[in-house]
Amino acid sequence: MNYQKAFLPVVMLLISSILLAQKDKYEKIMGADISFLPELEDKGIHFSVDGTEGDAIDILKQHGFNYIRLRIFNDPGSDSGYSPGKDYCGLEQTKMMAKRIKAAGLKFLLDFHYSDTWADPGKQFKPAAWEDLDFGQLITAVRGYTKDVLTELKKQGTLPDMVQVGNEINHGMIWPDGKADNMDNLAALFKAGAAGVKDVDASIPIMLHIACGGQNKESVSFIDNMLERDVKFDVIGESYYPQWHGTLDSLQYNLNDLSKHYKQDIIVVEYTYKKNEVNDIAFNIPDGKMKGTFIWEPLNTWEFIFDKDGKANELLNLYPGIAKKYNIKLLK
Repeated sequence: MNYQKAFLPVVMLLISSILLAQKDKYEKIMGADISFLPELEDKGIHFSVDGTEGDAIDILKQHGFNYIRLRIFNDPGSDSGYSPGKDYCGLEQTKMMAKRIKAAGLKFLLDFHYSDTWADPGKQFKPAAWEDLDFGQLITAVRGYTKDVLTELKKQGTLPDMVQVGNEINHGMIWPDGKADNMDNLAALFKAGAAGVKDVDASIPIMLHIACGGQNKESVSFIDNMLERDVKFDVIGESYYPQWHGTLDSLQYNLNDLSKHYKQDIIVVEYTYKKNEVNDIAFNIPDGKMKGTFIWEPLNTWEFIFDKDGKANELLNLYPGIAKKYNIKLLK
């Protein structure tokens, strides 16, 4: 009997099992930013699948999602804020949403905009309450505000499982003080926010979020500039919208390159289009550094997975298949 031939299938099966175990030992994230949810519910929208209504968070969980992302504005209810006279994406609403997320058994990422309204590469408005602060006072305010928010979440047992210090900050944050043409200031502001996180819980991973999903040169330049200034972070977050950030090939090249050159984990923390393709790219980046994806506002924005009346459409049904294909599970 040829024992080598007899045992070859067993050996190959064992090797395959070991490789699969190694591939699946990493925490995999399939997340969604649904910060609009309370606003939509206040408008009377009820979410449903095939005629059966349910909590949007539970529906996402049932379709393979294991993480929720929330943005937070300093004072969205101010006259120049995101929602004058209301608290949409403010602290109290964030606390309520955090309770719902944790009650559903999901994890959550908190995204500090450090603004009273939207912050992105085209605008990073300073909160009104900080307008008259000098730079030293601004540093103190960023750290204190971050600490205060997380302390409030900790009191109710809903600390975030990851924190973004700033939103899409490759052009800077809290303008004009933290514009990217003054990297020293920008680095100092990021460090202040990170320190505020660590003041509350040193174990919370911190994300550096940039809007350069398919732009490798810009990504590397920005990350290197932060590292040269001793900025500490655990996760590189990339936004990817093809109309701004390049082709799918450029996304794949960028994520592969970042995975090779940096020790930090990587997440596509915003996308909407090319759902299958973006997830296929993300979950096939080698070395286990690519942790996953967050679809941006799928309840009602751009290529949404629920119609405007809250009824799930066929795009929601892509996600159980993605979860099964990449063995994405609830996170402990």
